[in-house]
Amino acid sequence: MTQKPFAPSADNNRHDILAVLKAELLPTSHVLELASGTGQHACHFAQAMPNVRWQPSDLIDKLDGLQLWLDESGCNNIEAPLALDIGSAQWPELSVDACYAANTLHIISWELAQPFFTGCASVLKPGGKLLVYGPYSFEGEHTAPSNQQFDEHLKSQDPKMGIRDVWELDRLAYSVGFAAARLIEMPVNNYIAVWEKIWEK
Repeated sequence: MTQKPFAPSADNNRHDILAVLKAELLPTSHVLELASGTGQHACHFAQAMPNVRWQPSDLIDKLDGLQLWLDESGCNNIEAPLALDIGSAQWPELSVDACYAANTLHIISWELAQPFFTGCASVLKPGGKLLVYGPYSFEGEHTAPSNQQFDEHLKSQDPKMGIRDVWELDRLAYSVGFAAARLIEMPVNNYIAVWEKIWEK
């Protein structure tokens, strides 16, 4: 029997992220959440923004735990979770106003970063936004000693993980139609990077 998962970090940052989402999203946005994990963010944001349609997604083995959160939420603006592998060459046929992910780019490998942006560009409407919460570096420099320590910790677990440089991500993003990221400063040396889709590849 699947146990309901819980991620402390999702509870710690949800209020600050919600404030940014309310400012960045249209009141009736359709949002694809990537790597939804436990589903805590999906439930919190959907409850707080009842006119926003929230589409959670994750790897297929994550969906049962995610569904437990959705079932308990009682929200009618959360759609059934999609099985979505970020590295897949073929993403679901969607047309959304925004894509959202939290604590993702420093966990996936650099090789997956390109399909991440390519996939988001494929489902976003013109002018749509990709919003990604997490730590970033700038021209190779970390924003705080704690972030450098976190980066070293990630790489000790898996050399393919690590905090990504915004300028390097911008190059990938631009190649598939996004403008350079706007950075919104968040607590504990994190940011929300906002990439806007400005052209079709």
